[in-house]
This record gives sequence, C-alpha cells and structure tokens, in this order.
Amino acid sequence: MLSLFKVFMSEDVLEPINKVLMSGQLTQGPKVEEFESALKNYIGNPYILTLNSATAGLTLATRLLKNKDETINWPGFNEETDIVLTPALTCFATTAAVLANNVNIRWLDVDLDTANICLQDLKNKLNENTKIIYLVHWGGNPIDLDELDKICEEHKEKYGFKPIVVEDCAHSFGAEYNGKKIGSNNNICVFSLQAIKHLTTGDGGFITLPNEELYDRCKLLRWYGINRDKRNYKGKDFRLENDIVEYGYKFHMNDVNATIGLYNLPHMDGLLEKNRRNAAIFDEKLKDVNGIQLLTKNEKGNSAYWLYSIRILNGKKQEFMEKMKESNIMTSQVHNRNDINSCVKEFEEILPNIDILEKELVCIPVGWWLEEKDIEYIIENIFNFFRI
Repeated sequence: MLSLFKVFMSEDVLEPINKVLMSGQLTQGPKVEEFESALKNYIGNPYILTLNSATAGLTLATRLLKNKDETINWPGFNEETDIVLTPALTCFATTAAVLANNVNIRWLDVDLDTANICLQDLKNKLNENTKIIYLVHWGGNPIDLDELDKICEEHKEKYGFKPIVVEDCAHSFGAEYNGKKIGSNNNICVFSLQAIKHLTTGDGGFITLPNEELYDRCKLLRWYGINRDKRNYKGKDFRLENDIVEYGYKFHMNDVNATIGLYNLPHMDGLLEKNRRNAAIFDEKLKDVNGIQLLTKNEKGNSAYWLYSIRILNGKKQEFMEKMKESNIMTSQVHNRNDINSCVKEFEEILPNIDILEKELVCIPVGWWLEEKDIEYIIENIFNFFRI
C-alpha cells in the first residue's frame, strides 16, 4: 500500500537515545534546551518552547490570551461574551483546545480553492467580541497572512484592539511565507511533532511566541506555573517551589523526545525538497484532468506539502477512493469537519462551502518515501479512473 504517511526516524539517534535513557535525566533537561535552541535557529524566532503535544500548545495559546495586557493594548477575554473564530475543517485538537478554555466558538467556513479558512467569511463574522482567530495552513499551504493582517488592522481601527491570530501549524513545519519560515512572524504559532509529521519527536509539539513577555509567561504555564530556575522555598529547601501566582499545566517535553527531534531536524530540508518535487509532478500531470480540481497555492508561500489535496468533482469522491484502495493507494480526507460533533452542537451554524468541499476533498500520497515509479503509478491509476 502506498501510504499517506510514514514515520521518519534518523538512524543516528539510536546511540544518543541510549545515552539519555541510561543517564538518569529523562524528563525536561539539557536535551530539551538544546533542541529548543536548534528550533530557534531553524525557524528564525528566539521565543520557542517545546511541549508534549501540539494540543498542549493550542490550549496554552488561548490561556495566555485570557488575561488583560496593557503593554500590547490587549483587553483580555470575557468568557461570557467574547468569541474565538476557529476553522471547521481541522484536526479536532484545534477545537478541543478552545473548549478546554471554556470560551465561545464561531466556525469559519473554508475557502473552496485552498481548503484554508475563507477570509471573506472571517470578515463577515468579525465584531467587537472577536478576540482570537485560529487558522490552519491546510496541508502545509500557507494562508494569505498579509491579507489576514490587513483585516485585523481594520478591526483595530474600528474596535480599538487587534484580534490575536493563533496559527495551528500542525501541517506546516518547514513551510515558508514571503521567504521566511512559518512561525517567525508576529502571531502565536503551534507545531505538531507527532509521529507522522515531517519532523517527529515520537510525540510532542512546540509553540512560537511573538514577544518575550508571552514567552516568559508560557514558560511558567507549561510547568504548573512554577519557575524552575528559582525554586528554593524561603531559602530553606532547593526542591520546593516558591509562591505560584498563576497555575499551569504539565505540558513540557522530555529529554528522550527532544533527542529524537535533535537528530531528525538536520534531515528536514531534504525531506521537504522531496515532498515538493513530488507535488510539482502532480501539479503538472493532473492540472488538465477533467473531473479533478487542484487546490490553489499561495504565490507568497512555499508549501510543506504534508498533504496533497485534490477535489474530485461530479459526485465521484467515494468511487475514486475505493478504486485507489483496490490499487493499493491510500487516500483520505484526513480530518473531518469539527462543527458536526455533539459536544459543539450549541455552536452550530450554516457553512455552505464546507458542505461542498467535504463531498469532494481527497488527499493522495505525496511524501518523501515515494519514488518516481510510485508517483507514476498513482498518476496512471488516476488517469485510468478518469479514462484518460
């Protein structure tokens, strides 16, 4: 079976992992710091913290923004009246993180051309109670961040504050926008390091922050609210924490996962190049197939191609997926729409674009593990299905 996903693991990691396992230092320690330093250099952002999952990062992102902050003209979050705008098409982790913070949701419809959030729908739903905007770079293809920032600036002129954008970058490690890595801008960005992502630590994630103030607070909140550098209760016991001003969570990464990340990271540019090469072949070969619509790529972006998504038109999605399965080619929509779940029924609303897209969206294998003959085989089977 030609798979949609495959775990990449550097063979060089085996000896270092053994050293960590036998060192007695398994939890957050020097390897976490070393990995964070490497990520800061790779992304181009000095404010990066590793975590035990992207879900933890998304949960922290909303939590960080609930407090008023006059230094950035941030009014804080009122749980009774304020709203988070969040994608309907995403991994449920995005939604779970919002729900965990007990805030109100409004769903953002998809852009039919990209499967990212529809910016026009976003503009229509913005009001004085909109405080946070979540987005996903679907498949690793960056949304138009310039246009989004323009919309947020217009909101600031009208309502006196700028909504804060949280980018769910679970699909987009290594993606670029305007020549810079996603995660290096002024938004809060959360990345997944789960097993089947481009960069894996076995499981884990990391968060990038736009300033030192949010970075310092996030660093506290990822470890119960304790300042690990200043534990020494009243100068009497080095192991006991001092006063905890704001409670946090146990969201930190450990040295075992960090070591895996350290040895996988140097391979990422090569893997991304292979994904992009495979995607370029699909772009060229499938662009004129009657019955397929390719998704539009952002001209300012350089997709990470964690997914290669196409639209199967004329009601043939299920038939297409079954035919690919018969040919040992794995296909999937990958993520279901979040708005249909019972636990969010109170936030139900009409989303006409996703009603269309869910009947058409299919992801086909594009990853670094596919050889040229595999790509040719996938294209041949697609052509056969559409009788080309």
